[in-house]
Amino acid sequence: MAALRGSARRGCPRCPQPAALAAAAAVAVCAFYYLGGGGETFSSATRRLRATPPAPAGPGPRGLHLLFMFTKAERSPALRDKAQAALRSLLRHGRLGAADVLHLHLVTEGASRDIGLGLLRDLLRGAAFRHQVIVHDVNELTEKLFPIVEAMQKHFSAGSGTYYSDSIFFLSVAMHRIMPKGAGKSRPLNKLTPEITRIIQVDLDLKYKTNIRDLFDEFDNFPEGAVIGIAREMQPVYRHTFWQYRRENPQTKVGEPPPDGLPGFNSGVLLLNLEAMRQSKLYNQLLEPTMVQKLTEKYHFKGHLGDQDFFTMVGMEHPELFHVLDCTWNRQLCTWWRDHGYSDVFDQYFQCEGEVRIYHGNCNTPIPED
Repeated sequence: MAALRGSARRGCPRCPQPAALAAAAAVAVCAFYYLGGGGETFSSATRRLRATPPAPAGPGPRGLHLLFMFTKAERSPALRDKAQAALRSLLRHGRLGAADVLHLHLVTEGASRDIGLGLLRDLLRGAAFRHQVIVHDVNELTEKLFPIVEAMQKHFSAGSGTYYSDSIFFLSVAMHRIMPKGAGKSRPLNKLTPEITRIIQVDLDLKYKTNIRDLFDEFDNFPEGAVIGIAREMQPVYRHTFWQYRRENPQTKVGEPPPDGLPGFNSGVLLLNLEAMRQSKLYNQLLEPTMVQKLTEKYHFKGHLGDQDFFTMVGMEHPELFHVLDCTWNRQLCTWWRDHGYSDVFDQYFQCEGEVRIYHGNCNTPIPED
């Protein structure tokens, strides 16, 4: 679960919580960059650049930033298999324009770094589009994250304490404050590392059935004031979590199923408009400890799903901050809650019409074969 950014537990509040949460922490740009498909290979350890064929003439490259976590891979063959399957499906369906560059941000540490880079080198060897792999070190990121999210962790983390290492599960919440505007020690490295204003963060237990470029186009559908794109939770997780608030407010939409209810969010696929997050006075106020405390008290909220819980609680109070993705962009497959007390209403949450664009095998649920 820690290695999958909590994805194995998404929508499964009573799943076991591994002790290995501790080492899955943080992101700051590391010393290795791998560029392919018309870019350059850069290593700050040696300070050498090896040129490869130049980018096509015309407008400058358009950066598409995709981030995922890859930790504890040396201990988990299952994680390695999921990562390989997810990335292979992404590349199989990826069709980018001549001016596009796909920046793959790998959040990792230790032995997982070498495994992840080896996996990406093998998979990207035949990629038909320009790409760049940027490595981020989890420990360095945790150091930056912890002061920002420490106060909220006790409300949205497993257990009763606030653990330094759990900060990584709040990366998306504060990425606008710690991700440099240029992907390289706060400044662009070269023409292929432009300012980062938008980024998509994904779990690794996914299977892509469509062009990843289309998901980036969803940023253009954000209504005014929205800073984050996210799909609804497809189980009655938050019907359960908000039980006390619902009992005190029997007419509430909180925890109710779609289309009219507020079932909460699932953060397996996250569109983060970093520039909008930086500029939103309201969003940044909601990160303050006093505001987090106020909302958790109002909703009697105690969760353990990290960023997903924070976004869900904030979405109950300020839905205008979110662009709700269609369920086909995060078609969750976990059915844990159907067998744990909510069989009578489960299908109201779980139904999803339309052709699936991304499958999400949360709770270790098998993903349909092609």
